[in-house]
Amino acid sequence: MNLEYPITYINGVSVQRAALLYTELGIKTCNDLLNFFPFRYIDKTAFYAIKDLQPNSSEVQIVGRITRVKSVAQTRGSRLVATFQDATGTMELVWFKGQKWIKDALKINEPYVVYGKLNHYNGNFSIPHPELELVTEYKKKLQTKMQPVYHSTEKLINSGISNKLMRGYVQNVFQQFFETITESLSLEVIEDFKLMSKRDALINAHFPKSQENLAKAEYRLKFEELFFIQLQLLRKKLINKTKNKGYIFENVGAVFNKFYAEKLPFDLTNAQKRVLKEVRKDVASGAHMNRLLQGDVGSGKTIVAILSMLLAIDNGFQATIMAPTEILANQHFIAVSELVAGMNLKVDILTGSVKIKKRREIHKNLEDGTLHILVGTHALIEDKVQFKNLGIAIIDEQHRFGVKQRAKLWAKNELPPHILVMTATPIPRTLAMSVYGDLDISVIDELPPGRKEVKTVHRFDSNRLSVFKFIRDEIDKGRQIYLVYPLIEESEAMDYKDLMDGYESVSREFPSPKYQISILHGKMKPADKEFEMQRFVKGETQIMVATTVIEVGVNVPNASVMIIESSERFGLSQLHQLRGRVGRGADQSYCILLSSYKLSAEAKTRLKTMVETTDGFKIAEVDLKLRGPGNIMGTQQSGVLNLKIADVVKDTKILVHARNTAISILQEDGNLSNEGNLPIKNAYIKMTKSSKIWSNIS
Repeated sequence: MNLEYPITYINGVSVQRAALLYTELGIKTCNDLLNFFPFRYIDKTAFYAIKDLQPNSSEVQIVGRITRVKSVAQTRGSRLVATFQDATGTMELVWFKGQKWIKDALKINEPYVVYGKLNHYNGNFSIPHPELELVTEYKKKLQTKMQPVYHSTEKLINSGISNKLMRGYVQNVFQQFFETITESLSLEVIEDFKLMSKRDALINAHFPKSQENLAKAEYRLKFEELFFIQLQLLRKKLINKTKNKGYIFENVGAVFNKFYAEKLPFDLTNAQKRVLKEVRKDVASGAHMNRLLQGDVGSGKTIVAILSMLLAIDNGFQATIMAPTEILANQHFIAVSELVAGMNLKVDILTGSVKIKKRREIHKNLEDGTLHILVGTHALIEDKVQFKNLGIAIIDEQHRFGVKQRAKLWAKNELPPHILVMTATPIPRTLAMSVYGDLDISVIDELPPGRKEVKTVHRFDSNRLSVFKFIRDEIDKGRQIYLVYPLIEESEAMDYKDLMDGYESVSREFPSPKYQISILHGKMKPADKEFEMQRFVKGETQIMVATTVIEVGVNVPNASVMIIESSERFGLSQLHQLRGRVGRGADQSYCILLSSYKLSAEAKTRLKTMVETTDGFKIAEVDLKLRGPGNIMGTQQSGVLNLKIADVVKDTKILVHARNTAISILQEDGNLSNEGNLPIKNAYIKMTKSSKIWSNIS
């Protein structure tokens, strides 16, 4: 007997029900069922007499007998009604679905334990779709004060897989497979943290004898879950450092030094110097660099990226930057081209809209090595794109790329190129430890000198006229304005300002020829987007009306005001990114968050946070609490975070303990070969077989 057996081995689980449990809840094996934990518990210690029931919506448990069963016609279909009585009174049990098999299963005048939510109508009590169990069966079972309630779906309920049935399946797993549950942590770890045994923890997570037992069980299981994620990530990092060889960039040569001495547009901040030192150490070590660079909007990540690429070129290698959108790729291409102008370096761009003739030229120059830096979008990972010798790959706004896409970039060379992934979305420490635990992390935590903090205010729609006056005053000073909307066309479902309506009203308030307005949204053709963007960049238009396509990659230092319409519709990280489009010049910049008066508690928190701080890391912490880890990283990144019981936001302390424990075990016993660590090693091998983390490319 083995917990990896399919759930059809559990008494009562048919092939059909097994298929449903898999498609609806992802439960395939007996182990999956053991790790499908309740989300709440019901205390069933109290039994009520019918005469003592009160007209409220509580859940009650009663012992009595069914004396009569009848089918009652109603406007649509029928309902099954059973008369249920105890020594003190009578009430009804009602079913609207599954009537035939329920009627056949009911036993008249046999004692039942009935449980369910109480209904009170016209002075009579009833329980719709109650849980029913014969007293004789009830007495045989493992009874606990607190009974588990499992997540379900409409499809499961309609197919007769009730919470009671799920509870029975879990009990059967324990009865059939109890002896096969083995310990997965070392005795030392269990004693150090005073943890419950694995068996006790699993039983008490499903059928706790008390609140205290439940708390101990949850702590043990959360610790274990986070510990093995950390162990997996840290071991990958260890292997990456010791076994995955990387190209050695020995020289800091003429190209790097010339750029540093003559081309740098400003002195590097101390944070940029520190990060550059970390990159240089990595690429000179002979190991493969796998580094995450975090830096708030405008902190100067691009300069660090360019200097890292010049290190590669000095050592005879090529470099690439991959961006998630054409707008951002173009932005990088223009920035890199301008900064290295006159240095005899060939820079090119490859996106989906590049014509075939130009593509062929790029492919040829890449393969013969005459092209030094290639900037691009997903087009870079096409099989036709072959480098002569790619030394470093910079991946910008990396959370927008799927893991498989990044893996393709890896396969372009005999040895993998050094990887530097950049994000302007600050990642809270807890999440960085969980999702990027295998990467080395660098942070640029200071803005270039002379940058002024963007002033942020929240205004309601009724303040629109004063906001328009403010726009006129800023335009009179020679500044430019962004006006961002959440939707392109009117949506009947949501009462929000849409882009086209906004464009028309702004055009009325700011008529031509005195004012010129650009418009930018995702449904436009690339050439039209570029034309409108360039008009704004050159200062030919004073107002840019746009959707969130300008969230990344638009750099207009003269734009000093960001107005976000229906700001309650945006997530925190999006609001922060949008605000980062202003404040790039020497002038004081402003961000105005416009909203309706109807605000949810969460929307109020988001807007208040934006007004109170411009610190991306503080904003990310609030965002993590509001949205949870999976949503922040997006589905592409959430593979590591499909947690069964732990929560990286609420369980930060446990996460830190688990990570530190994993670090200290690996420092002493990297291969987990010590006898005391054998339970850990065995559990680790089982887990890595079933859940592969793509951590070579994070």
